[in-house]
Amino acid sequence: MKTTVMPVRRNLEFNLPADRVGDWHAKGVHVSHFFNAMSLFFPDGERFFIDSVRAYRDEVTDPELKEAVRGFIGQEAMHGREHEDYNDALEQRGMPAKRNSRIVLGLLNITRKIEGRAGQLAITIALEHLTAILADIVLREPRTLAGSEPRFAAMWRWHALEETEHKAVAFDVYQQVVGKGPLAYFRRCLALIIATLVFWVMVIPIHIGMVAREGKLFSLTGWLGAFNFLWGSPGTLRRVIPDWLDFFKPGFHPWDHDNRRYLETVDELVAEVEGYDKAAGAAA
Repeated sequence: MKTTVMPVRRNLEFNLPADRVGDWHAKGVHVSHFFNAMSLFFPDGERFFIDSVRAYRDEVTDPELKEAVRGFIGQEAMHGREHEDYNDALEQRGMPAKRNSRIVLGLLNITRKIEGRAGQLAITIALEHLTAILADIVLREPRTLAGSEPRFAAMWRWHALEETEHKAVAFDVYQQVVGKGPLAYFRRCLALIIATLVFWVMVIPIHIGMVAREGKLFSLTGWLGAFNFLWGSPGTLRRVIPDWLDFFKPGFHPWDHDNRRYLETVDELVAEVEGYDKAAGAAA
């Protein structure tokens, strides 16, 4: 391992305002539902990640990595719980969140049937790379969440910080138990290509469907704003392309993208979220 950053399980509850789930982002409905579409993948996706890493836990010999695996599992479990609440708010708004979640679960179950442990772990590190580079742009580009509803923004920042904190754990397990040779390298590269294609092929129609249910399908202004947000300025997707490509370097490691400095803001975020709860209690 090139760097050890120990993941810490934080039991935060965001109590998201359900009435804002369709327009919580400062850029409006179209960008809100881009994030919302990704949220649908997390509960079952996080469980898949946990199972993939846990399958090799007894074969991990490095004590620090064993401890990091425990932190990884704890963090992913918390992410799954909070995104389930998030997705329930989408369902209440009339979005087919449960139906889409069943599709995601079905796809993951097929993966479990056709892939062995090594293949599932390769898919996990590929998807962890995707989430890590998206998390990085959330952390390094303030405009990504600026002006948005505070609790939703805090939740996405929390998720981004913890994805950063544990971004190398599954990768380090993979290198220790599957290896670093040509076959292991080919397997992880193929997994990233397939995982990226499948992820976006699913996210895009879900995103469009949500916008349509808001009655904004034919809003040219809304779509142009979303396109600019993703590909223009701040360019949330455009700017992660170089980091995505780095995964294909034979000697790649997630901490080659050393963004640990953002983890210094974790305590500040925890205090912010706890402050929301105190304010809500005082108001009640």
